[in-house]
Amino acid sequence: MSDQKKDIPPGDESLLSGNRRDFLKQTTFLTAIALAPVGIVKAAENKLDEQIAAVFEKMPLTMEVNGVACQLSVEPRSTLLDVLREQLDLTGTKKGCDRGQCGACTVHVNGRRINSCLSLAITNNGKKITTIEGLAKGDELHPMQQAFIERDGFQCGYCTSGQIMSAVACIHEGHANSETEIREFMSGNICRCGAYPNIVNAIQDVAKGGGNA
Repeated sequence: MSDQKKDIPPGDESLLSGNRRDFLKQTTFLTAIALAPVGIVKAAENKLDEQIAAVFEKMPLTMEVNGVACQLSVEPRSTLLDVLREQLDLTGTKKGCDRGQCGACTVHVNGRRINSCLSLAITNNGKKITTIEGLAKGDELHPMQQAFIERDGFQCGYCTSGQIMSAVACIHEGHANSETEIREFMSGNICRCGAYPNIVNAIQDVAKGGGNA
């Protein structure tokens, strides 16, 4: 008897043949995937994505965005950030970390700042949303936007919209009474370029009467 069969109890030789069959099946399957054209594999992946998406039925959503009533149909899993960017084309609100840690996606909901990447769109049904696009009045910039320009409060600009939205809220919340307080209540907004001193200066300008936030 070969070494391969020594540990198999009498009458259980079928176990060995079963293991061989399973091994051959798995090997054949993996080989087929490896040799399949990329297009076929991609089509299979797309089909799976469609099946997953079909599980999530779309739901009606009504919001007022920047003063405009919007009636939408969204998947329950869609975030407010994705709906603003992908369905309403309001791309000023940025997707940064997508985990609520950088503040680039900050918007106002009923006058309060939130990280839109952490808020499901359907939970904002009937609410008023303000994005960076809704701050200016036509060609007239919001005082905070103007202050950021004058104080050079941005470099690459990616975090700027979230910084401005938080800065406006910071003043409305009454947390702009000192440099220390501003830094504390703006700590949820990250600037990878390190423009923090200029951002603080811009907020102080507006808080001191440089403009009505």
